[in-house]
This record gives sequence, C-alpha cells and structure tokens, in this order.
Amino acid sequence: MRGSRNKLSEEVICALLRDFREHGQKAIAKVRRTQPAAYLKILALLVPREHKVEHSNAIKDMTTEQIERSIDGLGNRAKTVEAVRDELARIFELVDNTMQDVRAISSARQMTGRVSRGSMTSSIIPLRAAM
Repeated sequence: MRGSRNKLSEEVICALLRDFREHGQKAIAKVRRTQPAAYLKILALLVPREHKVEHSNAIKDMTTEQIERSIDGLGNRAKTVEAVRDELARIFELVDNTMQDVRAISSARQMTGRVSRGSMTSSIIPLRAAM
C-alpha cells in the first residue's frame, strides 16, 4: 500500500506541474484580478513564517590592510566621479556654445535672408559676446 500511495502522490504532483506549466501564469493573473484576497493569502502562505536576519559588522571582521584598501578604493572612486563631473560640465558648455552659434546663424539668416560663411563667423562672435 505504501508504494502505491507514493506512486499516486508522484503522479498527482507531476500532473499538477504539467497543468501549472501550461496554465499557471494565466490562472494566477485571473485569481489576482477576480479574487485579490485569495491571491494575497496564497502569497502569505508561500512566505516562510520565520525569516532569520543576521546583522554583521563587516568592518569589524576586516584587517587593517583591507580597511586601508577600501578607503583607497573610495578615494579613487571619488576622483573618478569628480573627473566625470568635470567632463560633463565641459560637454554642457560645448553644447551651450553650439546652441548660441545656432541662434546667431538663425538671427543672421533672418536679418539678411541669406548667410555666407564669412558673415556667419563675423555675426557669431559679436552675438556670443553679447550673450
């Protein structure tokens, strides 16, 4: 009897697994939409009742050399962040200057109707200085 019970349990579990693989996501979505209380109850049943949380002090377990390497690494990261910040400021300045040039060209075109390369340069420099 014991062997047949295990066989039956195994077959039922296999059948449930096949059914879940085929219809599981749709069934879960339907339960979530139509029976939110049942959906939340199922979620609560799946969460372990006891969850062990361990607090540790990683620095306490580190050697002096490891702490110094970590501090050096943080310093290098700070230098990298500063370099990126400087590069972004330079890029934004270039974009701003380009936009000023575009506005100057647009203004020159509106004033003269047509712009030559020489007149663009002569109008960009005074307009940029004025802005």
